[in-house]
Amino acid sequence: MNLNLRNAILHNVSGNSQDELKDTIVDAIQNGEEKMLPGLGVLFEVIWKNSSEEDKQEMLQVLETGLK
Repeated sequence: MNLNLRNAILHNVSGNSQDELKDTIVDAIQNGEEKMLPGLGVLFEVIWKNSSEEDKQEMLQVLETGLK
């Protein structure tokens, strides 16, 4: 991904409240807009980097189940 795009996404959501972050995620998923999908990837990267090994395992289980 373009570094500028990644930085722009992080800049747009930094300091957002949980409600604002939820709205961003729900909008991206409901609208299914291609331009929003990289944002979800950046948010997931933040989640992954700040998660414990147990949290990562739980996320992987949710992904595996959801992709069956």
